[in-house]
Amino acid sequence: RESINAEGRYVMAKINMKSMKKSTKDQLITFGLVILVYIVVQIMVTTGSMSSLMQGLLVPMCTYSIVGIGLNLCVGYLGELSIGHAGFMCVGAYLGGKTAVILEPVIGEVPALLAALAVGGTVAVVSGVIIGLPALRLRGDYLAIVTLAFGEIVRSIFMNSSAESFGGSLGLDTPRFDKDYLFIIAFILVIGCLAVTQNLIRSKHGRAIT
Repeated sequence: RESINAEGRYVMAKINMKSMKKSTKDQLITFGLVILVYIVVQIMVTTGSMSSLMQGLLVPMCTYSIVGIGLNLCVGYLGELSIGHAGFMCVGAYLGGKTAVILEPVIGEVPALLAALAVGGTVAVVSGVIIGLPALRLRGDYLAIVTLAFGEIVRSIFMNSSAESFGGSLGLDTPRFDKDYLFIIAFILVIGCLAVTQNLIRSKHGRAIT
């Protein structure tokens, strides 16, 4: 009996090692492809092969990549349908942008940008917790309805705000940061979000979520 148990543990250990190697390989491939895209983009920008219009879309592409990573974690792994994902992004973007507007003349571009990112991310997380705690106790499609309502409420609040506070229907006029380092920071954030998500999925909490 002891030999059978030892052999069973050995087989399970081999299976776990194989699954870990496969997941590590998939993770390295994902990071490799993202870094390859970054290198190609930098070469095209340096050689002048990319138009100014396309260069202006690089940072929004990174932004929506981060949103997609978060949505995939919520819908793909957790299995909960969130329709108001843009609402959380909106709260973080507006309050982070307002932080940049206030701090940029005082502490400069880069510190103001980092502070805006920290404030925006924190506000989005707090909003998600406030909506998620009561909504996850509901059954069926109620989470989708609650998140959709949250997104619409946030949009209405910011669009009907005063021009002095959040710009109203014209939007918030934020400082014009230098695109050279803005894309680098955005790309680093994409890599960071990928790393956090991949490590979370492979952890015991990630297995419980799945």
